[in-house]
Amino acid sequence: MDAALEFALLPAFPAFLAADVRAVVQTLPPAHLPPAGSFRLWVQGEHLTLPYRLYNPAPAEDVSGRLSTRQAKVLHCPYTRHHDGHVRQHHLDQIIDATDPWIIPFIVQLVGEYVLDIVLTIQHRLTDLDQPHTPQHQAYGRFCAANPELY
Repeated sequence: MDAALEFALLPAFPAFLAADVRAVVQTLPPAHLPPAGSFRLWVQGEHLTLPYRLYNPAPAEDVSGRLSTRQAKVLHCPYTRHHDGHVRQHHLDQIIDATDPWIIPFIVQLVGEYVLDIVLTIQHRLTDLDQPHTPQHQAYGRFCAANPELY
């Protein structure tokens, strides 16, 4: 297990996901460099710290198929912070439709990205943000209300 990666990813998720995060870290290739930078935010009253950039090679395509549904979501989240925009885009595509509160910060952080395809994916797939009472509106609204500095 990559101890530096585990150390960087455990604080990026709520405590109830710790076992899932550890299971995912065991499946990932070792990093070439440690994760760089971080930013802090609130998710459901819990303070989380997400890595700004991740330098692990992308996992093999079959890795997520060997994980539980929740673990697969956990796997895709940090790879939205990958140094390669194509990798970020691929993993964003896997979680963009989810409204789990712990996934939303990984997506919101991408809004400020310089990779146009990522921003366009968010624009085209998060179509219910402005529709009251939809799951997207409620989930993203709660996140933005708790994290106005990121919004």
